[in-house]
Amino acid sequence: MPTQARILVVEDEPAIADTIVYALSTEGFSPHWSASAQGALEAAAASAANPFALAILDVGLPDLNGFDLFRRLQQVDPALPAIFLTARTSEIDRVVGLELGADDYVAKPFSPRELIARVRTVLRRIKRSQARADAPAPRAQTAFAIDDERKQIRFRGHTLDLSRYEYRLLKVLAERPGRVYSRDELMNLVWDDPAASFDRTVDAHIKQLRAKLRSVDAALDPIQTHRGLGYSLRDDL
Repeated sequence: MPTQARILVVEDEPAIADTIVYALSTEGFSPHWSASAQGALEAAAASAANPFALAILDVGLPDLNGFDLFRRLQQVDPALPAIFLTARTSEIDRVVGLELGADDYVAKPFSPRELIARVRTVLRRIKRSQARADAPAPRAQTAFAIDDERKQIRFRGHTLDLSRYEYRLLKVLAERPGRVYSRDELMNLVWDDPAASFDRTVDAHIKQLRAKLRSVDAALDPIQTHRGLGYSLRDDL
């Protein structure tokens, strides 16, 4: 992990922001603080040539909630990992954040030491995930064209609008059509922190993928469900 990893901190309470920025700085990171969603979007756009390694996002911002901000940031940098920081503790908020593709969720109040530990953990997971993605692997010829550099997948000539985890999930299935993956296998292959995800996460992402694939061909369902076993991609496309 680089000692000067750039971290985007989006927090509208100056006292909390000062604590986070100080903790990151003393641990060798390079934090950039924005007090608003608009400021964060401008900072991300200005950093396209040297993107942030991670974003710490407060959910309760004055101009845009953290979930919507994360969606906007993903348009600038689809690979940007994020930790949500919020006073909310309900399960539905955690589900929303994690299913959007966030990498962790920290509830206020928190200790700076805990936050730094979570930042380091997320960055280590991202580094391992990138190493796996860079490893060469045989790829079958299918109706899917995978562009690893752009993190895009084309289906029958149409570029699919995929979230980070939708891209990873479809990539795993498309690389070995016909191979049946259990939910646990997909969770371990696709998600950075399987233990922090929920049982229905894979099913929810499969449902979203099916909808996007059917928008290309409404009569076709390339993803097959094997009851009690898992999912596979059809090998006759």
